[in-house]
Amino acid sequence: MRGSLNITSAITDPALLDLPWDVPLGEWDDQYIAALPKGLSRHLVRFAHLSGHVIAIKETTDDMAGGEYKMLRLLQSLEIPCVDPLAVITDRTNADGDPLPSVLVTRHLKFSLPYRALFSQQLRPDTATRLVDALALLLVRLHVIGFFWGDVSLSNTLFRRDAGAFAAYLVDAETGKLFSGGLSNGQRENDLEIARVNIAGELMDLEAGGRVDDELDPIKVSNGILAAYRTLWSELTGKESFSSSERWRINQRVDRLNELGFDIEELDIKTDDEGTTVRIQPKVVDAGHHQRRLLRLTGVDAQENQARRLLNDLDDFSARYSKDDYDEEMMAHDWVAKVFEPVVRSVPRDLKRKLEPAELFHQLLEHRWFMSEQQGRDIPLAEALNAYINDVLRHRRDEATVIEPPTGTITLPIDVQTGSVAVEAEDDEDWRLKV
Repeated sequence: MRGSLNITSAITDPALLDLPWDVPLGEWDDQYIAALPKGLSRHLVRFAHLSGHVIAIKETTDDMAGGEYKMLRLLQSLEIPCVDPLAVITDRTNADGDPLPSVLVTRHLKFSLPYRALFSQQLRPDTATRLVDALALLLVRLHVIGFFWGDVSLSNTLFRRDAGAFAAYLVDAETGKLFSGGLSNGQRENDLEIARVNIAGELMDLEAGGRVDDELDPIKVSNGILAAYRTLWSELTGKESFSSSERWRINQRVDRLNELGFDIEELDIKTDDEGTTVRIQPKVVDAGHHQRRLLRLTGVDAQENQARRLLNDLDDFSARYSKDDYDEEMMAHDWVAKVFEPVVRSVPRDLKRKLEPAELFHQLLEHRWFMSEQQGRDIPLAEALNAYINDVLRHRRDEATVIEPPTGTITLPIDVQTGSVAVEAEDDEDWRLKV
């Protein structure tokens, strides 16, 4: 690396200095480059290795790199799902002293993929709808905090699997603006129209390349973001009036919001002069209701739908094995120690990159349910785990990254004994044969 650099960084990793910043990004040697799928971008974006992690590097202008870096950090502080900004590097020059574009460095989001990489052959209508629904939820969360995106699209979003659905993460914030007074209806509708047009165009592009199912209608799918967004927005921010004798509807509204994955910090409740009508409106809504409950009880960090599914299994475990002197936290500790962690440990090392633990556990529960349906009996978790690993997981592609594991990786086989996966246990009898 020649010349002087101006680095603004959220990390203190000296390895950042070892990358060839004096070389145009498009000419970097393969030893630095990570072979990951990426979405469409108006800027040159490449993935690189940094201290055992993967980073995304985008060449852009000084102002755009600095502005996007600050915006991503602000969105992170507001708990908005987005990529992790690491550094802005300016004052780059090549070996001859000629200026090179500034770059924004972000951390690659593990187990995430651009929408084009989420299907192997053709995009099915139900998958496209789930992607659009995830993007609608992200857009609602952004609008609630007063953020105008300005370039809403599938390409500017990364997706992670979330218990049969997808969770959307904002990738590109260079056109975004945060308004402290919130967004007007016109600004929200502008973002929605941008989303509708961009999504239709992206799906039509796939259609022209023969990469969508014959039954997929790009216009219908893109219009779906309008309906999904407005339903969510109305539920989160809409006013509701009812008779004072129906005060149970306050709890019903709260329960509906919790079911959608939102917590309510404050409710605005008013009655009329005669006390016959009650009006309520959520004042502050915050996403991640099930995520926070699961994290509080178990320490397991998961997506919202994954957390909901894991909590259901925890509740089922508690109902089966509850003890009079055990509270909710103690039962959750037992579930983690006796159910969740043994399942995760049982996955061979060469398969651990296939799915993140929470998604793997969800898919195991799904596989167990299908096996029970087919065989007409309750399937022990150990039996379902063996079948899932050998029949499903082993044939999936890695989603942590799409990079081959380093040479020298050791594969540890699973010891199979009478149809169940052997793990360490304090008791002689495998507890999973009972659940």
